[in-house]
Amino acid sequence: MQFYYDHKMPLRILDEGEFWKLQESEHTEVIRALVPNLEKPFADVLQEWEQAFARMHGNFVQYIEAVVRSGDQVGDELKQRIMELVRLSDKQSQQFILLLNQLATESEPIRTNPTVITVLNHIRRESEYFIGISEAFLSHGF
Repeated sequence: MQFYYDHKMPLRILDEGEFWKLQESEHTEVIRALVPNLEKPFADVLQEWEQAFARMHGNFVQYIEAVVRSGDQVGDELKQRIMELVRLSDKQSQQFILLLNQLATESEPIRTNPTVITVLNHIRRESEYFIGISEAFLSHGF
Protein backbone atom coordinates (compact mmCIF):
# COMPACT_ATOMS: atom_id res chain seq x y z
CA MET A 1 0.00 0.00 0.00
CA GLN A 2 1.23 3.46 -0.81
CA PHE A 3 1.42 5.92 2.08
CA TYR A 4 0.95 9.20 0.23
CA TYR A 5 -2.75 9.51 0.97
CA ASP A 6 -2.14 11.93 3.87
CA HIS A 7 -5.51 12.91 5.37
CA LYS A 8 -7.24 10.26 3.22
CA MET A 9 -5.23 7.44 4.80
CA PRO A 10 -7.99 6.47 7.26
CA LEU A 11 -10.42 6.04 4.37
CA ARG A 12 -7.83 4.14 2.34
CA ILE A 13 -7.19 1.47 4.97
CA LEU A 14 -10.89 1.26 5.83
CA ASP A 15 -11.73 0.81 2.16
CA GLU A 16 -9.18 -2.01 1.92
CA GLY A 17 -10.59 -3.71 5.01
CA GLU A 18 -14.17 -3.36 3.80
CA PHE A 19 -13.25 -4.91 0.44
CA TRP A 20 -11.19 -7.80 1.81
CA LYS A 21 -13.65 -8.79 4.53
CA LEU A 22 -16.35 -9.04 1.86
CA GLN A 23 -13.95 -11.15 -0.22
CA GLU A 24 -13.18 -13.47 2.67
CA SER A 25 -16.87 -13.85 3.44
CA GLU A 26 -17.52 -14.79 -0.18
CA HIS A 27 -14.59 -17.21 -0.10
CA THR A 28 -16.31 -19.25 2.59
CA GLU A 29 -19.30 -19.57 0.25
CA VAL A 30 -17.06 -20.56 -2.66
CA ILE A 31 -15.46 -23.37 -0.67
CA ARG A 32 -18.83 -24.72 0.44
CA ALA A 33 -20.19 -24.52 -3.12
CA LEU A 34 -17.15 -26.28 -4.62
CA VAL A 35 -17.26 -29.06 -2.03
CA PRO A 36 -20.91 -30.02 -1.57
CA ASN A 37 -19.82 -33.17 0.28
CA LEU A 38 -17.69 -31.23 2.77
CA GLU A 39 -17.76 -32.75 6.23
CA LYS A 40 -20.49 -31.11 8.33
CA PRO A 41 -18.18 -29.76 11.05
CA PHE A 42 -16.10 -27.98 8.40
CA ALA A 43 -19.19 -26.71 6.58
CA ASP A 44 -20.57 -25.38 9.86
CA VAL A 45 -17.30 -23.67 10.76
CA LEU A 46 -17.14 -22.04 7.32
CA GLN A 47 -20.66 -20.72 7.82
CA GLU A 48 -19.60 -19.27 11.19
CA TRP A 49 -16.61 -17.64 9.50
CA GLU A 50 -18.88 -16.19 6.83
CA GLN A 51 -20.93 -14.51 9.56
CA ALA A 52 -17.82 -13.30 11.39
CA PHE A 53 -16.45 -11.77 8.20
CA ALA A 54 -19.82 -10.13 7.53
CA ARG A 55 -19.75 -8.57 11.01
CA MET A 56 -16.19 -7.32 10.50
CA HIS A 57 -17.18 -5.96 7.09
CA GLY A 58 -20.03 -4.09 8.80
CA ASN A 59 -17.56 -2.62 11.29
CA PHE A 60 -15.43 -1.29 8.46
CA VAL A 61 -18.50 0.27 6.83
CA GLN A 62 -19.43 1.96 10.13
CA TYR A 63 -15.93 3.40 10.48
CA ILE A 64 -15.96 4.62 6.88
CA GLU A 65 -19.20 6.44 7.64
CA ALA A 66 -17.69 7.93 10.81
CA VAL A 67 -14.65 9.22 8.91
CA VAL A 68 -16.83 10.70 6.17
CA ARG A 69 -18.99 12.43 8.81
CA SER A 70 -15.85 13.83 10.43
CA GLY A 71 -15.05 15.71 7.24
CA ASP A 72 -11.68 13.96 7.03
CA GLN A 73 -10.69 15.56 10.35
CA VAL A 74 -10.09 12.28 12.13
CA GLY A 75 -9.34 12.77 15.82
CA ASP A 76 -6.86 10.74 17.84
CA GLU A 77 -9.55 8.61 19.49
CA LEU A 78 -11.06 7.59 16.15
CA LYS A 79 -7.57 6.90 14.77
CA GLN A 80 -6.87 4.58 17.70
CA ARG A 81 -10.18 2.78 17.16
CA ILE A 82 -9.35 2.36 13.47
CA MET A 83 -5.93 0.94 14.37
CA GLU A 84 -7.59 -1.55 16.72
CA LEU A 85 -10.10 -2.56 14.03
CA VAL A 86 -7.26 -3.17 11.58
CA ARG A 87 -5.37 -5.22 14.23
CA LEU A 88 -8.44 -7.38 14.90
CA SER A 89 -9.10 -7.78 11.21
CA ASP A 90 -5.50 -8.80 10.58
CA LYS A 91 -5.70 -11.41 13.34
CA GLN A 92 -8.99 -12.68 11.92
CA SER A 93 -7.39 -13.20 8.50
CA GLN A 94 -4.43 -15.01 10.08
CA GLN A 95 -6.81 -17.36 11.89
CA PHE A 96 -8.74 -17.93 8.66
CA ILE A 97 -5.53 -19.01 6.96
CA LEU A 98 -5.03 -21.57 9.73
CA LEU A 99 -8.49 -22.93 8.96
CA LEU A 100 -7.67 -23.08 5.24
CA ASN A 101 -4.53 -25.07 6.09
CA GLN A 102 -6.57 -27.39 8.27
CA LEU A 103 -9.13 -27.91 5.51
CA ALA A 104 -6.37 -28.77 3.03
CA THR A 105 -4.91 -31.43 5.31
CA GLU A 106 -7.89 -32.83 7.22
CA SER A 107 -10.85 -32.71 4.82
CA GLU A 108 -10.93 -35.77 2.57
CA PRO A 109 -13.11 -34.17 -0.16
CA ILE A 110 -10.78 -31.18 -0.30
CA ARG A 111 -7.49 -33.03 0.04
CA THR A 112 -8.36 -35.37 -2.85
CA ASN A 113 -9.55 -32.66 -5.26
CA PRO A 114 -6.67 -30.82 -6.98
CA THR A 115 -8.98 -28.10 -8.29
CA VAL A 116 -10.26 -27.30 -4.83
CA ILE A 117 -6.69 -27.26 -3.49
CA THR A 118 -5.81 -24.72 -6.20
CA VAL A 119 -8.78 -22.56 -5.21
CA LEU A 120 -7.86 -22.88 -1.53
CA ASN A 121 -4.30 -21.76 -2.30
CA HIS A 122 -5.66 -18.76 -4.21
CA ILE A 123 -7.94 -17.84 -1.30
CA ARG A 124 -5.00 -18.17 1.10
CA ARG A 125 -2.86 -15.85 -1.05
CA GLU A 126 -5.63 -13.24 -1.09
CA SER A 127 -5.93 -13.31 2.70
CA GLU A 128 -2.13 -13.08 2.94
CA TYR A 129 -2.24 -10.03 0.67
CA PHE A 130 -4.69 -8.31 3.03
CA ILE A 131 -2.49 -9.23 6.00
CA GLY A 132 0.45 -7.60 4.22
CA ILE A 133 -1.55 -4.42 3.64
CA SER A 134 -2.83 -4.26 7.20
CA GLU A 135 0.56 -4.97 8.76
CA ALA A 136 2.22 -2.33 6.58
CA PHE A 137 -0.40 0.14 7.75
CA LEU A 138 -0.03 -0.89 11.40
CA SER A 139 3.74 -0.41 11.25
CA HIS A 140 3.48 2.93 9.44
CA GLY A 141 0.30 4.36 11.00
CA PHE A 142 -1.43 7.54 9.94
